Amino acid sequence: MSLRRSAVFAAAFAFAALTVGGPAVTSAAPAAAPKKVASGLNEAWSVDFLPDGTALFTEKDSKKIRKIDKSGKVSDVQTVPGVSVTKEAGLLGIAVSPHYAQDQTVYVYYTTSSDNRIAKLKLGGDPVPILTGIPRGTQFHQGGRIKFGPDGFLYAGTGDAKKSSNAPDKNSLGGKILRITTDGKPAPGNPFGNPVYSYGHRNVQGLTWVGDQLYASEVGESTYDELNKIEAGKNYGWPKCEGKCSEPGMTNPVNQWSTSDATPSGIANYKGKLYMAALKGGTYKLDTAGKGGKLYTDLGRTRDEVAGPDGRLWIVTPGAIYTADGN
Repeated sequence: MSLRRSAVFAAAFAFAALTVGGPAVTSAAPAAAPKKVASGLNEAWSVDFLPDGTALFTEKDSKKIRKIDKSGKVSDVQTVPGVSVTKEAGLLGIAVSPHYAQDQTVYVYYTTSSDNRIAKLKLGGDPVPILTGIPRGTQFHQGGRIKFGPDGFLYAGTGDAKKSSNAPDKNSLGGKILRITTDGKPAPGNPFGNPVYSYGHRNVQGLTWVGDQLYASEVGESTYDELNKIEAGKNYGWPKCEGKCSEPGMTNPVNQWSTSDATPSGIANYKGKLYMAALKGGTYKLDTAGKGGKLYTDLGRTRDEVAGPDGRLWIVTPGAIYTADGN
């Protein structure tokens, strides 16, 4: 068969596929692999960014704040004094002030020998506690995620400290999402006049917003992990409910997953999708109804997900940090 005749035959075949059997199937371009930007880390936990694009991240076990400059160099900033380390305790969340250019302030969430607390500091300086007395578990359920919301207030996800009665108690800071000012006071408009914004949580690990709507990821006990759409003053069920239930007065998650598949951690709104870290491996790419599947399963355990100022998705694992395009 001549080359010209072969070309005509191929074109006719493609036209037939389009008109009779639907569009011809073509191979999608392969997704770009995540790019490793830091490695050899000691239980990296959370990342946030200075106005110049420098990434600040915490290491839970080393008690250090470290940085990655725009050239990719990793270096220590400081060790945070007073941090107590156990399996889930240590130096956890970090949040850069939205007014950093004026106040040069960074906020951290960490465990001491007696409690979990939130403090503010100037890089290189000692932490100044602004909220103390968040219940501390001996080993587990410390919470730890802190993020500034679009309203300018600081939100914190806390754990029940392995004492489930903390979660429904509106006077306890454990098993909650908290909303506070930059001085640690209850934010105006909080539903109970204290730092509590929502309650009935077991161990909140991720916070992000779609517009003004807050979403949170939560670790379940032995059956279901959750993605919750958070509303002020609502009870999210723990310990009466794990996952969806019909208990009066409880707010159900938008979706749930087996604890053997997910064990969620940090969550980000990136390119209109929710990207949820999973300590059981990979990253969940979800819509706001919690529907979707996993990406980047070759990265293993993932701890945090953040939409970076460079337009990339930043993925924190215990031993390394990556950037990706979200596929």
